[in-house]
Amino acid sequence: MLRRFLAVFEPFILMLLGTVLLASFVPPRGAWVQIFGIAADAGIVLLFFLHGAKLSRDAILEGMRNWKLHAAVFAATYALFPVLGLAITALPILDGSIAAGFLFLTLLPSTVQSSIAFTSIARGNVAAAVCSASFSNLVGIVLTPALVALLMHSGGGGAQAGVSLASIEAILLQLLLPFVAGHLLRPVIGGWVARNKKLVTFVDRGSILLVVYTAFGAAVVEGLWHRVSAPDLLVLLLVCAVLLAIVLAATWGAAKALRLSRADAIVLLFCGSKKSLASGVPMAGVLFPAAQVGLVILPVMLFHQIQLIACAVIARRLSEQPEG
Repeated sequence: MLRRFLAVFEPFILMLLGTVLLASFVPPRGAWVQIFGIAADAGIVLLFFLHGAKLSRDAILEGMRNWKLHAAVFAATYALFPVLGLAITALPILDGSIAAGFLFLTLLPSTVQSSIAFTSIARGNVAAAVCSASFSNLVGIVLTPALVALLMHSGGGGAQAGVSLASIEAILLQLLLPFVAGHLLRPVIGGWVARNKKLVTFVDRGSILLVVYTAFGAAVVEGLWHRVSAPDLLVLLLVCAVLLAIVLAATWGAAKALRLSRADAIVLLFCGSKKSLASGVPMAGVLFPAAQVGLVILPVMLFHQIQLIACAVIARRLSEQPEG
């Protein structure tokens, strides 16, 4: 099952890296900037519309029952991570926009697909993972932009995301409204969405690739790779790895302190330690100026690859251990 899961994600990782390379050498210019910008916005709207149609109300109600587990996942996602993000922004070795990107990373909701998949591989509580991950993403649509507005108002070279009327309008029209519309239309289109998972996956990943190409292209035109050198990338990878290691250790320790069952501890480990690229890239495209998005989402992209590799290894190790 592990090989099957990695086989699903490996092409997307390669496409993601290929998109970054394409944007680095052939960034959109002239009229193409507006064309790709419109396409990226349309992809974001469709992405959140389909996510709204996928989420059932039963999942919301079920998520309220195992309150201890879900509260722990919520605390790891929206309390522990942001505290670590604020600590990272204080590091003098990081550029202002890169540091802001790390803070933005820590404010994102958890992943859905990979959290559930890794929980299943490790023989954890899959139903609870579905509830926790879905609830995290549902709350994140509102909470992440609110935390960004509250915490990311730095000046100077850092990325700025204030509570401007334009940003509120963009959040409502591109994120929240499509999500609510999709959820309200779930009785009509929910079955069709469930039967066409490949189309949903295509939209999911296609919208991410569009936003990444548009964002990185704009950043390259503004001199991204003149500001981020090879040593800088190594530092970014190291910070991402340390951040993930701290959260993995904290969530596993919290599971023991709360005396969660092994199955629930696995849910806290995987749902509480992940950050969603699928939500992060579109949100960054809405919340930040186009020239800053490339630098802001760079930590998100690197962290995403590291968390997939590390959690795949951990899930396999857990699956080989006796449940006792």
